[in-house]
Amino acid sequence: MESSVEWREARRRFRFEKIETWQLARILNRGVYSTTRKFPKEELFCLTSQLRRASVSISSNIAEGSGRNSDADFAHFLEIAYGSLMEVVSQLFIALDEEYLAQDVFDRLACDADVLAGKIVALSKSLGRAPRLSVSSPLDPRPSTSP
Repeated sequence: MESSVEWREARRRFRFEKIETWQLARILNRGVYSTTRKFPKEELFCLTSQLRRASVSISSNIAEGSGRNSDADFAHFLEIAYGSLMEVVSQLFIALDEEYLAQDVFDRLACDADVLAGKIVALSKSLGRAPRLSVSSPLDPRPSTSP
């Protein structure tokens, strides 16, 4: 009898599991969950919950979009994933401001988010759809010159 691990390795994988962008979103999600476990208990239903939901939304939208029947639909879900990523970054700034996380933890998560943002934009472009996503770093403090 095959073990569940052997079965998982032998089965045909879902399309999204092969997408590097989805894999990076999982890594960010693990970092967000690990970090928010240390937040104050009074934030459990506030910032902790918001950060976790936004983080989960990134990989979920990449997965859902990859299962759609058109590249245009996939690109639309990538835009949603990108928006959720921006939400995570904004909430990380709030957590930093409230001293719920150390600067080095923020820097690591922000760096992961920056890399993921670039991958989402690149994946969207590869689908042949001109993305409305920012191509500059989401953590770049300079204002965008685009309208």
